Amino acid sequence: MALQAGQSAQLQHFFNHSKFEECGGLITDLDGTAIHESEGRYSIPQSVQLGLDKIYELGRPIILNTLRFPLSVIRTFGKEWYKISNAPIPTVLMNGSQLGYIMQNEEGNFLYNEIDAFPLDANEIAGVLQIIESFIKNNDLDLLVFYYPRDWQQGEIIWTPVSDKIHAVQSKYRSASKVYSSSLENLQADLRNQAICMIFLLIDVPQDRLMAYQHTKRNNFFTHKGVDKDFGAQQIANHLQFELKHSIGAGDSEMDNFLRSVGLAIHVGNPLLSYEGILPPVKVKNSSEFGELLFELAAMQRNVIG
Repeated sequence: MALQAGQSAQLQHFFNHSKFEECGGLITDLDGTAIHESEGRYSIPQSVQLGLDKIYELGRPIILNTLRFPLSVIRTFGKEWYKISNAPIPTVLMNGSQLGYIMQNEEGNFLYNEIDAFPLDANEIAGVLQIIESFIKNNDLDLLVFYYPRDWQQGEIIWTPVSDKIHAVQSKYRSASKVYSSSLENLQADLRNQAICMIFLLIDVPQDRLMAYQHTKRNNFFTHKGVDKDFGAQQIANHLQFELKHSIGAGDSEMDNFLRSVGLAIHVGNPLLSYEGILPPVKVKNSSEFGELLFELAAMQRNVIG
């Protein structure tokens, strides 16, 4: 389905007033933006595949900017995306805290090659531990602690203060490499004795029980000070030597704050999203429509070349 006239005009304006074809790129969130999820299954819509194909043909960089950790991207749709890129995939992961490439070795196995990482420092770890300790002292035992070591092969680790909940948590969060329970002192040692890129605290209760936790957020992400998706976007742009102001960014949530640094922000499926780049944002209904936009952008490039 073709874009609406207004969307095409916005895209054409960006193309006419930027240097996308020379020094721009595409930086995109995954879930809800470039990836479609249905009943726990993830797929890249056909229109997105076609649009990505055309952007890759132009030789412009495409960067994945997501909260996911390396093993999660590899296990869910890394293989499918790699078939489109046919080259290492640059990524900004875990809210900007790790940069690197998803790659395939000669044996056909996927791995992660780090460019850089920005783990929490000792004081930041101590601050998170104080929050965890306050929950335990208040007997708020519905807390789950997700943490993500810099060593990507460790994946996602979940700690629960209640050993009886381990099996239920394993069943619910199948992406986790490890779910365990221990004393608070052992958790402290685990967090302090290795580089941790991101910590995520979750109150694991049904929505109707959240009233008991009005004193806190349902979930909290912790990264090193100043590190977020926008920071990660700027770092990867410097590394790959493209310019965000001449680039397109796409996202669907308030976590996607890199949209404020690009030339043209694409809001996918979220009419209330506030971020805009240098130009007013283009709003599309879903990931399929986002794919149409990429295809049309590539066509504009071909028209100039031809």
